[in-house]
Amino acid sequence: MRSRYCNKADIIRLEQVDHVVNEHTILADIDHPSLVSLKGFGQDSRYLYFLLEFIQGGELFTRLRTQGYLGDEEARFFAGQVTLMFEYLHSKNIIYRDLKPENLLIDQDGYLRLTDFGFAKVCHGRTYTLCGTPEYMAPEILMNVGHGKPVDWWTLGVLIYEMHAGIDPFHESDPMAIYKKILKCKVKFPKEFDKRCKSLVKKLLVLDPTERYGLVKAGKLDIKSHKWFSGDWDWHELLDRSMTPVYKPEFYCQDDTSNYARYPDSPIEAEEVHEEEDPFLIW
Repeated sequence: MRSRYCNKADIIRLEQVDHVVNEHTILADIDHPSLVSLKGFGQDSRYLYFLLEFIQGGELFTRLRTQGYLGDEEARFFAGQVTLMFEYLHSKNIIYRDLKPENLLIDQDGYLRLTDFGFAKVCHGRTYTLCGTPEYMAPEILMNVGHGKPVDWWTLGVLIYEMHAGIDPFHESDPMAIYKKILKCKVKFPKEFDKRCKSLVKKLLVLDPTERYGLVKAGKLDIKSHKWFSGDWDWHELLDRSMTPVYKPEFYCQDDTSNYARYPDSPIEAEEVHEEEDPFLIW
């Protein structure tokens, strides 16, 4: 297990109290083999502590940057797991809203675990919060017309493209240029892009969320029955983790953290929050 600590004073100053409370509530409610689970929680006058599973294999981001891009079999293996993650979360009316390679961890068996539920939200209809990573934001979030579950299927399309091409489909150095590309929704595919995979990405990266795969016709079954997931593909094997992964991370002991980048602790101790100002003491 690993502990994630959050500076209380910073959370209050940045008006993120509701986000943190919401994240704790969702983590305590979910139970799925592809989602990082909450094992415990604690706090003192300076920090909140989330005790989470330790996933040893590092981030999908690292795997993708090391390889440059992923082959069709590996990309499909990971995309299938994300599909099952969203299927489960949406069945509980939870939208995730922050899919990206950095939030997908690879466990010791080569399977993915989704982490960081800071933007996740229980949503029965539409919500209007502007949130997410620029390259992965759905157009309806940018247009502030209200969004729901379809935003997650949009991010799946971006992820599949990035795994295959090694770069996201709306890549620019300037966030405003990224947003303009997203709102135009014109995606260029490399020549070597798998045709069946391209077909699915084009069904996911649709400007109108009511026309996007995951919502139209058979809902998530349109994705799961797509020809990219045909042949010897078996969703039951994927769910029960009996499908053989393309890649399994290397590690040397149960406490090995070498698959993660090292970040120094802050040299400045967090400011103490006095009891009468502490919104988290009700937990």
